[in-house]
Amino acid sequence: MEEYKENIQDKGDNVKLSSKPEEDDKSCNKVCSNIGEPVPQVSSTRGEFSDPVYKEIALANGHINRMNKDELRSKLAECKLDTRGVKDVMKKRLKNYYKKQKLSLMQSVTEGGPTDAYYDFICVVDFEATCEQDNPLDFTHEIIEFPMVLFNTHTLDIEDSFQEYVRPEVNTQLSEFCIKLTGITQKMVDEADTFPDVLKRVVLWLQEKELGTKYKYAILTDGSWDMSKFMNTQCRLSRLRYPQFAKKWINIKKFYGNFYKVPRTQTKLSSMLEKLGLQYEGRPHSGLDDSRNIARIALRMLQDGCQLRINERMHEGQLRTVPSSAPVEGAPPPHNPRSRV
Repeated sequence: MEEYKENIQDKGDNVKLSSKPEEDDKSCNKVCSNIGEPVPQVSSTRGEFSDPVYKEIALANGHINRMNKDELRSKLAECKLDTRGVKDVMKKRLKNYYKKQKLSLMQSVTEGGPTDAYYDFICVVDFEATCEQDNPLDFTHEIIEFPMVLFNTHTLDIEDSFQEYVRPEVNTQLSEFCIKLTGITQKMVDEADTFPDVLKRVVLWLQEKELGTKYKYAILTDGSWDMSKFMNTQCRLSRLRYPQFAKKWINIKKFYGNFYKVPRTQTKLSSMLEKLGLQYEGRPHSGLDDSRNIARIALRMLQDGCQLRINERMHEGQLRTVPSSAPVEGAPPPHNPRSRV
């Protein structure tokens, strides 16, 4: 439903997490020595960015910018990195890998730097909702599929998933357009539970994973609409308070656009996959399959050195941006929301 969400949003609205540093090996050292000089001894009295290592990184970036596509692929292969993606993506991947190498060496001669793995797990959510081909602006979208895909930020593996269909209570009959788009049939939703019961099982699933208690985690979505529109509307229809654990999330579209320097028009799910040299796996507009593919994008971004952080939240029923200067925090322990009075 991702490209469909883009269309309806345009109508009605505006608006360690990097992979662990790889072990140094001979081929990697060879590549890095071709780009920059060895890291000098670090003086603890210097400013944060005054060390010569940052000049080396800048010089390396200039060298990488002058590489053609074949040279980039060759260097990435020597460093045992993924060679897929468009030229700008490959540049970003090589720059971040070299930067992490240099900084890890610099930290090894000081007190050891802080790790970037703030969240232990990230949980991808991508709802499917009732829809019509030409939705009026006041059309009520009800969640009809609640999927979650959980991946480990340390191992960079998808560890588990959750999926349940949801029976709508306002527009109980699915439109032919909705059935064709999502692959969700009338029989599937007729046999499903309503949202409050499904949400209870979502909370139980998250609790069983010890998220928010033993492990730090965050919700991740492909855009703002899943939480600011679909979850918000559904909780109102179901007379539930908005769940605390879902009030803050990572909007991967914003991070993708900023990290790879691409415009919003190139942050649709299909475009993001294509630019990373990946192909969609599964059925488009299946909530679970969309979530898995969004997770694949997030994992590739972590491998490329992106630091994913919560960047959006709900406040008094309104969507707000979380500034990058805000303290880094994860989602709270999941609990069932109270009923609205």
